[in-house]
Amino acid sequence: MPFQSPALKQVEGIPNADDKLAKAVEQYFHKHMEGLHRYAWTILRNNEAARDAVQTVFLKLWEKRSTIDEQQSVQSWLYTSVYNYCLNVKRNEAVRIKYTADQQFQSTTLVYTDPLLSKEQQQQIRDALESLPPQCKLIFHKSRFENMKYAAIAAELDISIKTVEAQIGKALKILREKLSQVLVMIILYATL
Repeated sequence: MPFQSPALKQVEGIPNADDKLAKAVEQYFHKHMEGLHRYAWTILRNNEAARDAVQTVFLKLWEKRSTIDEQQSVQSWLYTSVYNYCLNVKRNEAVRIKYTADQQFQSTTLVYTDPLLSKEQQQQIRDALESLPPQCKLIFHKSRFENMKYAAIAAELDISIKTVEAQIGKALKILREKLSQVLVMIILYATL
């Protein structure tokens, strides 16, 4: 029989404090799991990410089970923790999208070399493309420079096709506004 410390030994029939806390956490899990998952899903719109958020929060609760004060609302702590975790996920996703877009634009040539376009006009086009919002820039780049179809972009970025269409429309509108003078010059050169 392995050595057991008298302090850790449980008296038969009397549950120790850790058993009570473990059962309390298990009860909170069964009581709040579905509601927390729905709440996380409304924020993240992704089933796997919502499940991860809830599991992470319950893991934190498990780690802090010895400090649970049942006089305070554990339910409000759970919902607040899920909310904060989801906001962090969305913030990290936005940073990842911006970083990915920046990396893709740095690694590809955005404007082909055309003898009709001066270096200044090429720079204006690059600047206009760089001024697009991060997600808009990423979607426009995938569509126009990687020749991806809207459905493929939507699947890769886990967004709807309508969102891809809206972002492409937004990008084209911004580019038309910013490049109106360059477009006039290109048309004038082409008609000479």
